[in-house]
Amino acid sequence: MVLSHKSRKRWSLVILLVGLPVYVIVAVSIINWLYPDPMMLPPPLVQLGIFVGIGLLWVFPLKFIFKGVGQADPDA
Repeated sequence: MVLSHKSRKRWSLVILLVGLPVYVIVAVSIINWLYPDPMMLPPPLVQLGIFVGIGLLWVFPLKFIFKGVGQADPDA
């Protein structure tokens, strides 16, 4: 799928302004579902690893959209 530079900029804004907050809510909901009792949470370093892992999951499938967005339009 080939997107123009302008459409990649627009999609990246939509993803960052709409998709990322939804993704954060889903990630926190998953953690709350896995560990409903606050006294049964894993150690802080394990929690950090879980959140970093969940936080990186969205990056790899959407990397092609964000690649080169901050640079000048190559078609201009």
